[in-house]
Amino acid sequence: MFKITRALISVSDKNGLIDLANFLHQNDIEILSTGGTYAALKKANIPAIEVSEKTGFPEIMNGRVKTLHPKIHGGLLARRGTDEPVMKTHLIDPIDLLVVNLYPFKETISNPNTSLDDAIENIDIGGPAMIRAASKNHESVAVLVDPDDYDQFLNRFNNDKLNLEYRQKLAAKAFGHTASYDASITQYLSQTFSKEKFTDQFFYTGNLISKLRYGENPHQEAAFYKDDNTNNCDSLASATQIQGKELSYNNIADSAAALDCVNQFQEPTCVIVKHANPCGVATNNNILEAYQRAFQTDPTSAFGGIIAINRPLDANLASAILKKQFVEVIIAPRVLDDAKIILAKKQNIRVLDIGNQKSSNDRGLELKKVSGGLLVQTIDNGMINEADLEIVTKITPTKKQLQDLLFAWRISKFVKSNAIVFCKDKMTVGVGAGQMSRVYSTKIATIKAKDEGLTVSGSVLSSDAFFPFRDGIDAAAEHNISAIIQPGGSVRDDEVINAANEHNIAMIFTKMRHFKH
Repeated sequence: MFKITRALISVSDKNGLIDLANFLHQNDIEILSTGGTYAALKKANIPAIEVSEKTGFPEIMNGRVKTLHPKIHGGLLARRGTDEPVMKTHLIDPIDLLVVNLYPFKETISNPNTSLDDAIENIDIGGPAMIRAASKNHESVAVLVDPDDYDQFLNRFNNDKLNLEYRQKLAAKAFGHTASYDASITQYLSQTFSKEKFTDQFFYTGNLISKLRYGENPHQEAAFYKDDNTNNCDSLASATQIQGKELSYNNIADSAAALDCVNQFQEPTCVIVKHANPCGVATNNNILEAYQRAFQTDPTSAFGGIIAINRPLDANLASAILKKQFVEVIIAPRVLDDAKIILAKKQNIRVLDIGNQKSSNDRGLELKKVSGGLLVQTIDNGMINEADLEIVTKITPTKKQLQDLLFAWRISKFVKSNAIVFCKDKMTVGVGAGQMSRVYSTKIATIKAKDEGLTVSGSVLSSDAFFPFRDGIDAAAEHNISAIIQPGGSVRDDEVINAANEHNIAMIFTKMRHFKH
């Protein structure tokens, strides 16, 4: 039966340290320790032996070398029933439990003012070596790298359940801990030394948030991970779920699309998403009116959709949502207490509080698995303002049209290509998404607007990519579109511009494309 007689504890994260160490001491387990951990134990009057006393070799080089010693690694790696003779010869005592977490390298480099020297000094050497040694020898050693695991460990200890299966699980997690740590170091040093975004190897590490009931379809397995190196930004992975059923794979995908879209706007804005596409977006002086106008775009598609807002969710808005539609998820930067009371009447609605997180324009990289490989690109943070626009037609858009054009352009960035978005008065009027032909996306946008009793005439049009032929302009003209914003760049730009002039439509080139596949 597995028995612990000696433990080595050396932790940067000291959460739960004293309770764990006190428990070990009460169970007559000898404790070895180092540096700050030893000082913390001594302050708490918990007996411990410094590693340097055990090895007979002092810590040197300001602590760079302290646990790299045969008496430590021999104690961790020794095979019980095999290596006792050599242990006896070299006075090596077995170490049955290792409790280690590493220098805070990730936290250090998250500070933009961190110097390279500071980063280097926070690369742990002895810690990963001990973790790997203990994990390799999991048949004889238990290893803890996460303070969140202490309570379960103590419970299992009390119930004689520190069995091999449990130690195997701890060992696998420990190897993951060092792998994630090394991946962060590799990424930081590669980008620091080479100044390249994409280096010879690519590593992704994340921490499991939850295992999901299934993926896109019930026969697929799925899980949700939080990026290991995510900054404290307004991310879905950092949200707090206030109420509601467990989030599904599709809920999370659609919620991410809604949150990313609403974060493009500073004014009070509501975005409603269905099947990863915005089906209604509006901006207004107050968030309740913004929601009502966003819903007005396409009430049919909004059914069972995802709602994201960029203002606190209050009781008035919560009541309006419950009266108007069935909703899967509501996302807000803050959920007020009076809104929680209203929403509690519909407990199945998932409500996510993003919190007052710091927004970040640099969201890192976007990953897409393909057959036999991985596509990696930077997040599409590209955006334009009025100064970037090029008016290419004889007619100049009015100031109001310019505002609507820029509003529509922000939305088309989040609509699956081929994307056509009609807007008027900072409200979507019709959205055409995901068609093989841009002309058909235009037709769909007009059909949806007509079905909801909205007037396309006089609205502006945004296209995520250039019009390859004039037929797209001709289709827009049939519905009396007043102005168009598009990237430009087609070999037939002159033909397209001439068509706009013929129809007295103002047109702007952004010289930036927003394909979304």
